[in-house]
Amino acid sequence: MQLDYEQKIKQLEKANRILQKKLERSESLRIALEETNEKKEALFLKVIDELRDSQKTLEEQSRDLEETLKKLRAMQSKLVESEKMSALGVLVAGIAHEINNPVNFIYGNINYVTQYAEEILELLKCYQENYPNPVITIAEKIKKIDLEFIKKDFVQVLQSMEIGSQRISEIVRSLRTFSRLDEAELKKVNIHEGIDSTLMILQNRLNSQLGCSEIIIIKEYGNLPWVECYAGKLNQVLINIISNAIDALEQKLNYSQHTYAKTNGLATLQTATFTPTIKITTELINNWVSIRISDNGIGIDEKTTQQIFNPFFTTKPVGKGTGLGLSISYQIIVETHQGQLECQSIPGVGTEFMIMIPLQRL
Repeated sequence: MQLDYEQKIKQLEKANRILQKKLERSESLRIALEETNEKKEALFLKVIDELRDSQKTLEEQSRDLEETLKKLRAMQSKLVESEKMSALGVLVAGIAHEINNPVNFIYGNINYVTQYAEEILELLKCYQENYPNPVITIAEKIKKIDLEFIKKDFVQVLQSMEIGSQRISEIVRSLRTFSRLDEAELKKVNIHEGIDSTLMILQNRLNSQLGCSEIIIIKEYGNLPWVECYAGKLNQVLINIISNAIDALEQKLNYSQHTYAKTNGLATLQTATFTPTIKITTELINNWVSIRISDNGIGIDEKTTQQIFNPFFTTKPVGKGTGLGLSISYQIIVETHQGQLECQSIPGVGTEFMIMIPLQRL
């Protein structure tokens, strides 16, 4: 009897030890699970903080870039001398390059961040579904950080970052367009072919537009060798200058057609004898190619002549011109081709632009 009793006690003690070990293992698993959950939660919060910091940095960069662009525009309106234009070009190119690299890095990683965020949110959701009653420390932390708000705001934060980086990319593209960072091929070309092709492109504008005779083109071409230049950019300069000449002639035509004279005390419309003309002269001067483009249009005064190469300066009506054509032309001739671009004009008589570029780059 006593033996049976002792044997039962031993069996109960053994069963108790087994249950105790199972309980200890269960407690260890519970603690490990809580620690893992806390680590995941901490990682998620760290990602949130880093994204907020990145968004703040991105917004600051965007504001700085907008402010820089405003300052650049203000500076550009005062730049006439080639040295200042050169400095501006370097500044714009530097800004575009320095901003473009980090923006590409941020923009290129937004998709990865979004993917990681979705995975973390999905993991968090899984934890909450399987462990709806977290320990008190986790519950207090969730309440403190307002986890539900963070989960909803997270997507908006990423969208704001994407919009901000897109905006910066657009600004960089604008800076690149102005500074002409896209280089064309440097090669030897026939300048006269470039002039003729430009006139062909503008032929429609050279034809009669106001019921008067078409614009007369006088070409006095010298004996020029082939010139080493950026043909596409040089053609852009020719288009800008000849287009401005056509504008000046149209203004004078319009003015001439509305000139009134009094006859016997009555105001009558008088047709002025005016033949709109553009003259293009080329010659070789001491290993420099000279291209002179003159018109007998309305002309401009001396004050306007001094500002004509300033970026965003224009005498044309709103919507008619951007004020960048001659500024870009100046940059192409002076900086890209190491040449000279000058303008002379007499109000009511006409305007002449003179382009000077070396036969070969200096």
